[in-house]
Amino acid sequence: MKKKHQFETRSIHDGYESNSHYNSLASPIYQTSTFTFETAEAGEKRFAGEEPGYIYSRLGNPTVRMLEERIASLESAEAGLAFGSGMAAVSAVLFHLVRSGDHILCSEGVYGCTFGLLQLMKEKFSVEHDLLPLDSKEQIIDSIQPNTRVIYIETPINPTLKLIDLQMISSIAKERGITVVVDNTFSTPYLQRPLEFGCDIVLHSATKYIGGHGDVVAGLVAGDKETISSIAKSTQKDIGGILAPFDAWLLLRGLKTLPLRMDRHCYNAESIVDKLKSHPKIKKVMYPGIKGYPSYAIAQKQMKQAGGLISFEIDGGKAEAQAFMNKLEMIKIAVSLGDAETLIQHPATMTHAVVPEEERSRMGINHSLIRLSLGLEASDDIWEDLKQALESLEVSYQ
Repeated sequence: MKKKHQFETRSIHDGYESNSHYNSLASPIYQTSTFTFETAEAGEKRFAGEEPGYIYSRLGNPTVRMLEERIASLESAEAGLAFGSGMAAVSAVLFHLVRSGDHILCSEGVYGCTFGLLQLMKEKFSVEHDLLPLDSKEQIIDSIQPNTRVIYIETPINPTLKLIDLQMISSIAKERGITVVVDNTFSTPYLQRPLEFGCDIVLHSATKYIGGHGDVVAGLVAGDKETISSIAKSTQKDIGGILAPFDAWLLLRGLKTLPLRMDRHCYNAESIVDKLKSHPKIKKVMYPGIKGYPSYAIAQKQMKQAGGLISFEIDGGKAEAQAFMNKLEMIKIAVSLGDAETLIQHPATMTHAVVPEEERSRMGINHSLIRLSLGLEASDDIWEDLKQALESLEVSYQ
């Protein structure tokens, strides 16, 4: 039996056998839209599923397949599937799992575009949803309806960084035949593997930490072989949100350094959290690694480290938040995360602007809230930039 390597080794090697590709050390890019058949009969057999092989890159591509096998390995899944964006992954999974008249139970505070998709599914296809804290077993059981088909979770939640107990959710769902889908973008499989806690499907905006360099837009899904195959043959094939071979190659390259990068992101986050907590212009710091933080115990149970993101509330409102951000010199204002560069954004007017104000307020997203994605720079340099911007704010608003 072949030995299963540790995570760091699998992130470099799994899904690729060099002796099948002329012993090339780097994964080749199969930049082709279609594949030829030696005979008409061979083409017939491939379309009928009687013979293995590639047909057309919307239906499968060798470079993309390497990525899919690697993410499956890293997420402890049977199979993986790659998409052209994180939202292509989210929409394909949800469209596959629900029908008109079904109900989705969601964690409170989902990504703004996920919220928009849920609204679209409600308006156009009569798929209902509820966004709830999902804090207690009793609340979850009471919220499940006869037509609930999916429990959709973000953990950590964007942007409040609240955590959901995956083991508790999955145990409730399994008793009732409900599929649990987890957006694992903020943690990556290096920090958290939801399938190991009993969840059914895990997905990522691979644009973020998995890519890691701000140069690719992509989505990934992992789960059991039957479900992944069914999604590939239905909502992915027919809607067409596929990933290009070059983008798959960039993600394969990014995965090789994922463990090293995540350690650095987390180290920088922990360094900055302590400094922000003691600054007079900061009202509140949200980070699962803070002892006494409401989600701290859950983080200790299901995460290797607390992640590379911090959210905090500045002393003031929208004007103060924007003035602070505008004074930053090295840190970039951008809505993504997980890049080598430290990035900052204002959720209420950026990533979650699509969410109605009343709903945002319920989610804990106010105009003083700022989200910070720690990059790979020296932590002292990151703090110096934050500090000088906070000091200029004190002068401006005296």
